[in-house]
Parts: sequence; C-alpha cells; structure tokens
Amino acid sequence: MDIDFPLVLVVLTFASGLIWLADILFLRKRRLAASSGDVAEEKNEPKEPYLVDLSRSFFPVLVVVLVLRSFLVEPFQIPSGSMLPTLEVGDFILVNKYAYGLRLPVVGTKVFDIGDPERGDVMVFRYPVDRKTNYIKRVIGLPGDTVRYDNKQLFINDKLIENEFVVRLPPVEVRREQLGTVEHDIFLTMGRSGAAGEGEWTIPEGEYFMMGDNRDNSNDSRYWGTVPDELIVGKAFAIWMHWESFTSLPSFKRFGGIE
Repeated sequence: MDIDFPLVLVVLTFASGLIWLADILFLRKRRLAASSGDVAEEKNEPKEPYLVDLSRSFFPVLVVVLVLRSFLVEPFQIPSGSMLPTLEVGDFILVNKYAYGLRLPVVGTKVFDIGDPERGDVMVFRYPVDRKTNYIKRVIGLPGDTVRYDNKQLFINDKLIENEFVVRLPPVEVRREQLGTVEHDIFLTMGRSGAAGEGEWTIPEGEYFMMGDNRDNSNDSRYWGTVPDELIVGKAFAIWMHWESFTSLPSFKRFGGIE
C-alpha cells in the first residue's frame, strides 16, 4: 500500500497543533481548577496528559519538517535507470521546491509564482497516470513547442538537437547533448530501434514534455503525454548520497550538482 507522506505529515502537524492549542486555551485551566480549586502555582501544576505532552514536544519539529519539505528542499531516491548516465539507481537527490513557485502541500496549488521550468532542467513531478507516484525526467519541450523524435534523433521546433559521440560502453553508446544552456550525456542502446518512441507532439500551454536521458529505456512523455504545471514537484539540483541497497554501504563519491 502506497503511503501519501505529505498528507500524513500535514495531518500530524495540524492534529498536534490543535491538541496543544486546545490545552493552552481550555484543558490546562480545567486541570488547575480540578487540582487546587483555583489557578495553582506553576511548580504545583498537575502533570499533562500523555497526548498533550507528546503534541507539545512534536509540533515544533513537525512544523519545521513541513515547511522545509513543502517549500524549500525535499529529498528523493532514484529507483530506476531511466535517467542514466546522469542519475544512477540508488542516488539520493535534493529537489528545490521553490524554483518553479511556492505550492501548497498535498494539493500542489501554486500560491506564489517564482519561475518556470527551463529546457534541460531535471524535474520531479507526479506521474500523470498515477498521481501518487513521483517521476524524474528532463524537460525537453516547453509550452507551445513542437517536439519530434525520429530514428533516435530529437527535433524541437523543427531544429535538430545535435549530439556528439563520447564513448561506446556496450550495450550503450554515450553521447553529449545540449538543451538550452544545459550540456549533459545521454544513453542510446546499440542495435535497438527507436521506433517505439517515435512521434511528433505539440505541447499545450501550461504543460511540459519530459524524456529520460536513457532514451531507449525510459517511460516518459513519448508514451503517456505531457506533464501539467499542477503536477510539478520541483527542480533536482544535487546528489548528496548514493546507497544502492541495504546490503551495501552508503557512498558520497557521487556528491555534487546535477546537469
């Protein structure tokens, strides 16, 4: 069963805050009156109920986590190889939550506009087919663009996005591509036809066309369509740790920025 962590965090924060507030406004006075018949000295105050004590202790922590995670930075782990060679399975990344505007937690409604995704950004978003699942891909097409993918060649607004050969690492060939100001490497699988992902798409206003850097092994906009603005989570900007499995040790060798 998938757990909606943002929803759980919001519910816990508000519940603990309400319990603490109710104690301050009503319950504490009743405890004092019941224990002494009048307002007691602070040192003689009766012990708080367990739930109130727990809420008072955790509410400030939950608020800090909620603010950081919802509006500043959120960590994610890479579960698949669709963004190879840029991101590897087991990479732990940091996502800037305010780069594309401040959004309310859970519902994702933008409340303050700061900027828009740019071509070449590595972006986390909620999968349009299953909005409880987070995906990470590279921004290829912006609103109003025409994107065409033909015989493993990428065209944006009828302009070929050229790439340069880097190295052959069977079964893949590494090529260097530039999207806007972003230069990055992509994987093309040798001997595999790109026909399954071929097509031409016109990007609607307020939506974005996403592709994985592992072009022949990525479930992306070529197969399920564009990503609406309301599903955007944030911009991936750094790898802070690599930990592939519990049977291996965490590593910081891949620490650094994401291009």
